[in-house]
Amino acid sequence: MTDNQHTAHGIDLETLEGFAEHAEENPEAVQLGLGATATYEGTAAHSLAKIDSYELGGETIARETREYTIPYGAWREVMDAGGWLGATDRLEPIEAALSALAACINVGISINAAANDVDIERLQTRVRTDFDPAVLFSLEELKEADSVYENLTAEVEIDGEDIDQDLIDEWARRAPVYTLVSLAQDVEMNIVTPATVTGDD
Repeated sequence: MTDNQHTAHGIDLETLEGFAEHAEENPEAVQLGLGATATYEGTAAHSLAKIDSYELGGETIARETREYTIPYGAWREVMDAGGWLGATDRLEPIEAALSALAACINVGISINAAANDVDIERLQTRVRTDFDPAVLFSLEELKEADSVYENLTAEVEIDGEDIDQDLIDEWARRAPVYTLVSLAQDVEMNIVTPATVTGDD
């Protein structure tokens, strides 16, 4: 690193500025295609999720170091109560989504702090919600899905000089996962079943 290199939050700010200018002039070059796959493991609520390749500007990028796998499940006490045999703790998908939201709020804040020369000494985001599983277990109609979550909160603790609460709030809301969970998203559901085999006449 040279003495005149201006860095903040682990970013070379000159490179970041150049990237932002390139993105503004060539928006198609920075579009991302993201995805994940989850395979059912034969026990209700257990899936092995995999994340690997992604697309950047229409180009697929894949490498072995991105082949992340995550064993999803649920809470041992809940599974015991529900009749699961040999119940064990696993990362629950809702908690994974909450941790992703917390981490992405940190992303929104830290990237914009770097771009605006705001120093952060400490940043921690805690996300919490109350969850009613009645719709999941078909105890309520699907039309009641809006009542599944209540009291979704994000608490951002941040220390540094010249911290503007309104700016921090704005930067947090720029986080992509915040957009994913807070705004209505249309999910195009495509159900694939084995093709019907017709016999010879």
